[in-house]
Parts: sequence; C-alpha cells; structure tokens
Amino acid sequence: MAYTRVEIPSAELTRQRDICFDIRSGNERAGRAPLAYVDTYGCQQNEADSEELRGYIELMGFGFTADENEADLIVINTCAVRAHAEMRILGNVGALVHAKAKNPNLLVAVCGCMVQQPHMAEKLKQSFRVVDLVFGPHELWRFPELYKRARDTKKRVFAVEDSDGVVAEGLPVRRSGSVKAWLSIMYGCNNFCTYCIVPYVRGRERSRRFDDVVAEARSLVEAGYKDITLLGQNVNSYGRDLDEGRDFADLIRAINDIPGDFLIRFMTSHPRDATEKLFRTMAECEKCAKHIHLPVQSGSNRILKAMNRHYGREKYLEEVRTARELMPDIVLTTDIIVGFPGETRSDFDETLSLVREVGYDAMFTFIFSPREGTPAAKLPDPVSREEKQVWFDELVELSNSISGEKHAAYAGKTLRVLVDGETGRDGYNLSARTNGGRLVHLKGGAELIGRFINAKITGWNTWALYGEIQED
Repeated sequence: MAYTRVEIPSAELTRQRDICFDIRSGNERAGRAPLAYVDTYGCQQNEADSEELRGYIELMGFGFTADENEADLIVINTCAVRAHAEMRILGNVGALVHAKAKNPNLLVAVCGCMVQQPHMAEKLKQSFRVVDLVFGPHELWRFPELYKRARDTKKRVFAVEDSDGVVAEGLPVRRSGSVKAWLSIMYGCNNFCTYCIVPYVRGRERSRRFDDVVAEARSLVEAGYKDITLLGQNVNSYGRDLDEGRDFADLIRAINDIPGDFLIRFMTSHPRDATEKLFRTMAECEKCAKHIHLPVQSGSNRILKAMNRHYGREKYLEEVRTARELMPDIVLTTDIIVGFPGETRSDFDETLSLVREVGYDAMFTFIFSPREGTPAAKLPDPVSREEKQVWFDELVELSNSISGEKHAAYAGKTLRVLVDGETGRDGYNLSARTNGGRLVHLKGGAELIGRFINAKITGWNTWALYGEIQED
C-alpha cells in the first residue's frame, strides 16, 4: 500500500524541547516541583513510547510518582489489541475523578493505540470529562505542545487525526531501568491480519534509518545496557521502505559488531517474512539471543487464510525446522488465538497437533476478541464463548505440560544468565534471564544486577527456573 513517509524536521523537535524548557522555567519561577504519573498498558512498543513521554516530562521539570493522588500530570498510554484491556483502561480513567477532585489542577492525558480508534476517542470525549488531553501514537512527538495548549487554555485537546504515521528522531528518553533497553527500529504494520487493529492505529510500516538505529544501539552499550530488544510490529520487514539496500539480518550483524558484552533480542517476528538468512545470522552472531518469538496464531490452513496471515502450516513448520537445524538450542515461543470466527473443533485440533509437533518453550494464548473496524469483527461466529473457553483451557494445559518438560530438562545444567533485577522475595531475591529468555530466580547480592554470571539450575516450575550462583 502506497503512503507518504513523513520524517519530522529537526527544527520541529527543537521547538518541542524549547516548549519543555519554557514549562520547566515557569514551574521553577513559581517554586513548584510538580509530579507526573505515567501508566502503560499493552506491548513493548507502548513501553518504549512511554519512555519517550517520560523523557519529555523530565525535560519539563517534573518528578515522577507511582501514586496518582500525588500527581499533577497523569498520562495513560493505552492498548487496543483486546477488549478486556480497553475496559480495564476505561475503568481506571473513570476512577481518576477522585484524584481530580482532590487536585483541580491535575491534567489527565490519555494516549496510545486505543484512542486512535474514532469510536474510542468519541467515547472519551462524551463520557469521560475527567480527561483533558487525548492524542494518538502519531502525535507523541509533539506532546509538549499539546500539553501546554491543554494546560494554558483549560480546554480539552483531542489530537487523533488519521495518519499513515511519522518518524521522529532524537526524542528524549527516560528509560525505566539500567540493564534492559527497548530500541524501536520501525513503526506500524502493512500486513492487515483480519483480526488486528494495529495497522489502523499505528499506520503503515516506517523503518528508522539504519545508521540511526546502530548509533542508538552503540550509545546504549556505552551506557552499560546489557539486554537490548529491537522492536517493531514486524521486524522481519525492516528496511523495505528505505532505499538503503539493507535488511533486518544486516541490522543484527551491524549491532553485533559493536564492542561490548551484551545481548540482542527482537520482537515481533512475522512468519510471513522469516528467512533462512535471518536464522543463519542469528546462529552466527554470538551476541544475538537464541530465542525467537514466532506467532503462529493457528495450526489450520483454513483459519490462517481467513486471518490473512500469508503463510500456511507447512511453511511455518519448515521455518521451525530451519531454525532448529541452525540453532539446536533455540528457544521458541508463539502466540495463538482460540475461537477465531468460523473455527471448528477440527481446526482447533490442527492447532493442538502443531503445538505438539513444535514443542514451544512458552506460549501466549488468547480467546478471539473482535476489534471494531477489522474484517474479522464482521464474520459469523457460531461457536459459543463457553465452548471457546473449553478449547482455551485444553490448549493452556498442553502448553503448561510442554513448558514443564522443557524446564525440567534444564535441571543440573549450568547456564550463563544476566541478572536483571530484584524480586522482592526473601528466598530467591534476584531475577535473571538465560540467553533464550527463560526466567531464573536466584539468591544473591544486589551488586550482581547488570552482570552476566553462571547459575546451576536446581529447580523449576512451569513458568520459571531456580538456580544457585556458581563462582567463576
């Protein structure tokens, strides 16, 4: 689908920073130290967007709080993938009337994918008067301008115009940790799976320039980050909209060449565009984690076609075989939708058989959630919610069984893991990740956070491993 790529000029981004500094100066003159609360829902791309919002907010002179009752600014970054998330978000937004009653100067902003849907923007406008500012993903780059307009005019601001999307380089970022970092390499999606709202709210695929991505990755490594996740709705199609002649595999190699001890992860990887070149690159690049999240969604060719996934069961299984031939220890994870409109028990049995054949390390499973504006929302859906729940429970039981077997096989092995945080538990107080992304609970000092160490696996359950730190 043709579209016009829009790159925001550096002068416009400088203007946004100038607005931040004006707001900061005004707060300082007034002797105020305002606080902001940023609440994020949904995928890792939303997390990355929230880090940019916090970057702007920090430039404005705000501190941060986890208590909405202390905040002078509340930003809720929303998700539109499933109805349950939207209902939870709306409930939490509605509850902010109590915080606003305590602080009439509180400014409430709602942004992200949910509000880019016209019917949801209208719902916020008509039924949630507590909200002062609404803006979609394409307008994030000018958040300071929108915030200032809402604050100064005391009028509600809605910036949710339809757009193919933009690319804005150099936004400030306030990252949420010092070990793991999100690195967006592209935005939007061109696949238009019939159940998915993302292309409508995130716009068409726009890849960041190759050298810009590598430069940011280098800065992250120099800053001490050890686990860098490359983000995109479909990272496998990175670079196709550019004239640079380099693809996603080339990007992995370039980042792998950066000096330092760190891991490269990525998501999400669409099976339509997964290639042997990608798998070979993963195998040959020592810093690239041997883990791929490859969402299959269904094991039935009939349902895959109805989903507009552009691949069939055999192509998917061939990709799995290729990946495992090149990387025998690769960790495979996936997404599966249960109860897509028109799915029969026979179709679902094909999904179960594919899951058994692949043997995923972990799965993210969902019951179909119709999204207004997508083709699947209009399809006949004769299977009851109760029957779908039976299928779902059966799939989860199978998934847990396989995951348990996979985790049991780690027992007694010594693995190199990255300690990435504290658990808050007295027993196993540290969390770590294997190269393949498996969670490991450990006992040790906080000084180990951010370090690669060896851990002997001594226990396991369906969701995690337990280990003992091994001295070098």
